[in-house]
This record gives sequence, structure tokens and C-alpha cells, in this order.
Amino acid sequence: MCRSIKTLRHADVVATDVEIREAARQYVRKVSGFSKPTSRHEAAFDEAVNEITVASQRLLDSIAGNLAGAAHRA
Repeated sequence: MCRSIKTLRHADVVATDVEIREAARQYVRKVSGFSKPTSRHEAAFDEAVNEITVASQRLLDSIAGNLAGAAHRA
């Protein structure tokens, strides 16, 4: 679906906050069909970007923690 969204999880490279937010913005653009929301939809668009950014950061933090724990146990 979103081939243009770049993968943010790499073995030794941590995604920046900007990269995570841009990926969230690209996802919301794809889902909403808006490349740039109208002023009427801007608040909803921005809220969705914020929520997806937080969820993505939480996911990446959890994965990094799990991978670090697995490496430590090995």
C-alpha cells in the first residue's frame, strides 16, 4: 500500500524523530487521499499524524528493547 514510506527499523541505525514523523505524515496522506489537507481538515490530519507518530515511536522503542534483550541473553 505505502511503498514510498521508508523502513525505519534497521539493525544499528535509530530512526530520528523527524523520520518517524515524516513516515506518519506519508501514511496519513495515503490513507486520507490528501497530499495537503484543506484548512477544514487540517486539525484532523495533524491529530492523526501526531497519534501515528507516537504509536510508531512506541513500536520502535519496544522492538529495540526486545532486540537488545535478546542480544543480551544470547
